[in-house]
Amino acid sequence: MREMILLQRPDSGSIRVLGVDLGKVGDDDARALRRRWGVMFQHGGLFGSLTVKENVGLPLREHTGLADGLIDEIAAWKLAMAGLAPAVGAQYPSELSGGMMKRASLARALALDPELLFLDEPTAGLDPEGASGVDELVLKLRDLFGLTLVIITHDLDLLWQVADRVAVLAEGKVQGVGSMSELSAMGHPAIRQFFDGPRGRAALEQKNQQAKARTRPRGPSSKPK
Repeated sequence: MREMILLQRPDSGSIRVLGVDLGKVGDDDARALRRRWGVMFQHGGLFGSLTVKENVGLPLREHTGLADGLIDEIAAWKLAMAGLAPAVGAQYPSELSGGMMKRASLARALALDPELLFLDEPTAGLDPEGASGVDELVLKLRDLFGLTLVIITHDLDLLWQVADRVAVLAEGKVQGVGSMSELSAMGHPAIRQFFDGPRGRAALEQKNQQAKARTRPRGPSSKPK
């Protein structure tokens, strides 16, 4: 599986990922760096001629010397972590639903136990129930493995739940950086459009309802006499 980094140099400063300056990285160091991150592509990016399990195991076959049997076991484990039944591993990408495709792509992104995980529109194209399931899965995996996530998304529900720091891009520039609460108080028109539309208001309302549910006191407990 051939890999390539396309990098547009910044107008000033530098871009460092996992301590590596991308503007100065050589081919060997770039290949080593790519093995430290995983990528979940918006449309899955799975190879149609391979089964789901073979897709998940492919990075291990390309970048490790592990035996095939062990690779299959690891791939099955990653699929289970992504919430997919064992039988899904024998299916082909064309047989998967949108939500299953997202989960399979996430399982492959986790194949090499990355330190950094890039998620490109992880909930795009899913119905509310499917999107909610992916939101919960991403949050669970983040906390379980202590992953650093870089997410490109328009899904405000996901951002309210997962993101510690958000950058809003508009007109070719970063218009604001901060937590979701900080951004929601900013007055830039591009940011206000992000939060004041129907989706933004609905996401904030859902976030507030979840916060109330977590802090709601439980009923009095009975003590044995």
